[in-house]
Amino acid sequence: MPIVVDIDVMPAKRKMSVGELADRVGITPANLAVLKNGRAKAVRFTTLAALCEVLECQPGDLLRWESGELLGEESA
Repeated sequence: MPIVVDIDVMPAKRKMSVGELADRVGITPANLAVLKNGRAKAVRFTTLAALCEVLECQPGDLLRWESGELLGEESA
């Protein structure tokens, strides 16, 4: 997928554990792991907003686009 979630960087800068981040955002550590590991197919704007609020960052600090796969194409 061309959208990459970089959630590892900001909590490390804030000296915040994954468990604490999940607690403060209001999601389970398992769901946060799905986001961190790039297995999520979508993210709710409310979750993204909560992550940004807790981490005091912008969405662009957590998400980036990488060229490669085009929409609708499957990897071989």
